Formats: sequence, structure tokens, C-alpha cells
Amino acid sequence: MIYVGTKLQSAYGSNDPCLIDPTKFVEATGDFKERQFSYWPSYSDISPTARHAYLEWLAGGRCHPEAEIGYIFLFFYGLERRVIIDASSDASALAEYPAIAQELRRLLSIYGDKSGSFNGYATRLLDWISISQQQKNKLYLDPVPEFSKSFELPLYIRLAVGMAAVDGAPIPKHLACAWVKFDPNISIRTAARRCPEYFEKLFEIKYAEKFGAGLIIRPNKTKLKVVYRPASTGCRGINSSLLTKTLGEIPDVSILTGPLNKLQEIVLAANNELAPYSRAIAKNTEAKNTLESLINLPLAIWPDDAQKAIGEIKVLLGQGTTTFKFSELLSRLNGQGAFTKEKITALARVLESAGIGMEPDVLVGAKPPKADETVALFAEQNLGKELSRATGAYQAALLTLQLSSAVAFADGDFSAAELSYLQKQIDLWTHLSAGHQRRLHAHLILLKSAPVSLTGIKKKFEHLSPPEIESIAAFLATVAQADGMVLTSEVDALRKIYKTLGVAPQKVFSDLHVAASGAEPVAKTKPNEAAGFALDADRIAKLQRESERVSTLLAGIFKEEDVVVPDNPPEEIAVEEADNTPRLLGLDEPHATLARMLLSRPQWEREDLLDVAADLDLMLDGALERINEASFDLYDIAFTEGESPITINQEIFEKIEQ
Repeated sequence: MIYVGTKLQSAYGSNDPCLIDPTKFVEATGDFKERQFSYWPSYSDISPTARHAYLEWLAGGRCHPEAEIGYIFLFFYGLERRVIIDASSDASALAEYPAIAQELRRLLSIYGDKSGSFNGYATRLLDWISISQQQKNKLYLDPVPEFSKSFELPLYIRLAVGMAAVDGAPIPKHLACAWVKFDPNISIRTAARRCPEYFEKLFEIKYAEKFGAGLIIRPNKTKLKVVYRPASTGCRGINSSLLTKTLGEIPDVSILTGPLNKLQEIVLAANNELAPYSRAIAKNTEAKNTLESLINLPLAIWPDDAQKAIGEIKVLLGQGTTTFKFSELLSRLNGQGAFTKEKITALARVLESAGIGMEPDVLVGAKPPKADETVALFAEQNLGKELSRATGAYQAALLTLQLSSAVAFADGDFSAAELSYLQKQIDLWTHLSAGHQRRLHAHLILLKSAPVSLTGIKKKFEHLSPPEIESIAAFLATVAQADGMVLTSEVDALRKIYKTLGVAPQKVFSDLHVAASGAEPVAKTKPNEAAGFALDADRIAKLQRESERVSTLLAGIFKEEDVVVPDNPPEEIAVEEADNTPRLLGLDEPHATLARMLLSRPQWEREDLLDVAADLDLMLDGALERINEASFDLYDIAFTEGESPITINQEIFEKIEQ
């Protein structure tokens, strides 16, 4: 990929700067880490020592990271000539485009961050190649090549998005993701930069949630036109038609602020969701794939092996319930450290998103399990449609179970018969959702091994007044007859519960009678024969209404004292939230966008810029004046010259790209 010989004419008649002339003397030594020539080097004009250094860099594979950028430019001049001049008349040069594009990407990966100037020139040449090779009309459907972020959006992306706008087609999520990655006007914050692979997945998910198949953009007035500005003096002065590509009616949507604002909202939302994970791995870079870090991410973007571990637990559950020691659960999911209350709550939230419920129910304030304690996992269904567990109906059922288990264990033995009775009782509570019933069954398994003590339950009611406690007791009686009858065994259990609550046990009968809306009790004739109250057809609906009356009273009964978790250090938050969007010349967004657009060509016709300014809601003359003032303030030179055509000051290119 080099030119060697004694003659390779440029537009000005002299030899092209890239030509390696073997008649020129080469010194025995030279260091390519040192700068030894002017801003625009030419092989024939640089010193013999510099020639040695350049040849040594070439012979070493063109890859030494500490090479002075001038040597990379000297090589780049040859690529530029091959693409712009030779390929216009030589089919063999055109066939080399893929190999040259690959070489440009390789060089950018090594030197792109070292020199903004090289990054800009190499990216634009890569753009030129991409557009020259492109023959399809629906570029937006193709995978986007990799680019380096520079001071302007890559031409390939502008063309693909413009094609979608012309077709009225939605912008696919992969193209939208590339747009936000490479657009200099989009703010990419710390979390997204630290975890780019997760950011891209999360962005695409949120983009699809907001726009479905994709954002649709209406074509704007400014048309996409490419004017290549060569780095090499050997390509300057050539026929301007070789440096210009017109792209028909395809609009240049990169100057529109509306779509950018919509994309920026999604970027910020994804960044905020990613921030806890980002902070976790910032403290410990080796914890990227541990459970302690992953619980800060949505399950949908977890690594495959971590998602597989969750999947194995779901298979183990089937449609039932399984118990683990909490330490075993953590081990199965690659948990490697102690779990705080905050982390356990995050884990429960992730499991729930996977359709796995966990008891104890830490998501509504239950005490987090210790490593040696048992947790019950169960298959959850109808995610997103589950009734709130803060309702009076559910909490009353939960309280009934806890009180019943405490009563059952009062004699020191929670028998299988008592367990079976309570399991059947859960199934009879048809006023609850199926999800609530599954959770109560899982909770009952925990109560079997560790029932709630009556003393502990009494303490939870100490802050309530007697009328409030009687109201809750009466509601438990309502729950007991929700299935249409009340068994003698249920009456006996309710009497014990009333006594535990400090309510007169004999009040059970009057509460049951009131709950049944005046229906007469049926006498029990045989020990195993059911007796009960006949209910009206609207009994379940009435129960739902009555549940609201006690929901406030029950809301705090099972909630543990909140643990105060210290906020992240202010300085860390400040770093996380810093906006790294480069504002060209310190201008506001519309004027900075116009300035970036100006830099895409060395010269503009006034009519073209009028369309650009209109798309940005700017008055052209006033905007140019403001840009020039900002340029004088920073560099003491004008940004533009002339009125028609409007020429971009060559020195500005050099200042901004350095």
C-alpha cells in the first residue's frame, strides 16, 4: 500500500508527497517517535534521518503506538491518492477499496485517539469509500460498519438515516444505536462509556419500547452532499468533480435537533439505569460478572452464562415451589460475597422479572434472609398483572396464615394435618388472585419450618388501638367465610386468633354473623360434616370492597425497620453525571451544529446554507457572525470568509482537528 518510484505527479506538477523515491538518501539511523518535519510532510523533502524513521515504521508493520503522527499521515497520503485520484480511472484501484477500508480502521484503532486531525481525515476517507461502494437504496437495513467518533457524524450513518427518511421507513434499532454512539451532539455519560456493551443492549430495548419498529423522520430541506477535503497537498488542485458526490434528494438529517432530543432522552434513561452497575464495577473491576454486580442490571442484558443459571432454576421449579438455603441460592447464581438488605432486595426484583417469586417477600418489607436460612422460590405467572401485595385482602390472608401457624405451633408441633388444612384454606380464598395464592403457599412452607411466634405477632399490633384491632379481627372473619361457608375448625382457629389479638373470643360468632349479612348459622351434626353460612352471589365483591377499609391498618404490620443505606459519595455522583458532549467553540447546540456542518466542506454555496439554517431555525447571517465571533475569541482568526461562496478558513480545520 505504498508508492515507490521516481515520478508520481501531483496536480501542481511536483511529485506526490507520499512517493518513496529510492534515489533520495536515507540516513543509517532515525527515530520515528520524534517529529522531524513540517505540518505537511513530503518524503522527498524530509531529512535523511526522517526517511530512515519512516521506512523503519513501515517495515515494522505500521503499528507502533508511539510513532509520531506525521509518519502516519505520510502513509495516509498514499491511501488518499489511491482512493480519490487513481480509482476515478483505474478499476484495479477501485477493487482495492475493501482492503484500504480495512487498513484505515486498523490505523484508527491505533492512532485515532492520538490525533484528532488524523481521526477526522481517516474517518472521512473511510466514509468516502463506504459511499462509493454503496449501491443499495435501503442502506438503513444493513449492519453499520465500525467508525471512530469525531467532530461530525459519519457520512455512512447520515446517508442511511436520510434514506430511511425518504422512504418514510422507521429507523431500525441498530442504526439508531450507531447514530447515538457516533453523533458528537449526543451526550454519552460515564456509565455508558464504562460499559458500552450493556449500554447498547439497554438502549436498543428502550428504543424499541418507545418507538416500536423505530423512529420515523420527515425529510428536511438540507440535502446531503459530500465534498471531500484532502489531507495531502498532492490531492489539492485536482478537478473538483473528483472531490464531490451528490446524493440526489436524500436529506441531511444530522442537523435536525428534534430526533436528537428524542434519542438523547433514551440515552439518558439507559445511562441512569446502568449507573448502579457502573459504580459497582468501578470499585471492583474484577466483579463484572458476579451476582453482586449483575443484580444492578435488567435481566434481559445479563451475560448468557448468568441467564442460563436463572433458567436452570426456572426448570427446577416447573410450576411448583422449591426451597434452598439462601447461601445455596447465591452459590447457584455466582454470588461471591455477603449480601446486604439492598442487594437481597435487588436480587428478588431480578428473580421476579424472570417469573420467579421469592419468600420471604423482601420486596414489601419482609426481613431479608440470612445465609443459613431457608428461602422458598416459586413459579410466578402473569407478570405485570399481579395484584398489589399491599391490599387489605392479601395482607389479611397473610396475617391469617401467620396467626394460624402460630396457633398450630403453640403445642410445639406443626402437624401434617394442620399444614394440609392451611393449604386447602389458601385454595378456598377465591377472592385472591392465583399469583397471591401461589405466594401464600410458598410462605406457608417457610412458616412450617419457622412459624411466627404469638409474642412477635402481638408486638406488631401494639401501636394499634382496640377499635382498629377489632376491625382487623372482623375482617379475618370475613375472609374465613369468603368461600360461602365456615367450618367448625375455622371457628376454633378464629377464636384462638381473636384471643391472640386481645379480642374477646366469643365475638367471633357475631363477626361471622355480620359478615354473612344476617344469614342464619347451620347446626353441625357430625364431627367431619361441614357447616356454614350461605352467602349471597355478590359476597366476593363485597369482600373486595371491605378489604380497602383495613388495608391502611395492615400496610405496616409486616414491614421491617428500614435500613438507611448511605448515598453514593457526592463526588462520585458528580463524575457519573458529567456531560461530556463537546460544544464546538463553546457555542449552543444549534450554532455548534451549524459550525460542524460548515466543517464538512471547504466551501459552501449560500443557497445550500440557507436551507441548513432554516432546518436549525437560525438566521444565516446572524449565525455566521456569532460563529466567527466565537472563533476570534478562541483562535483570533475568522471561521468563514466571503459571502457567496462561503469559504471555511483552512487554519480552522487545523486548529479544531489537533
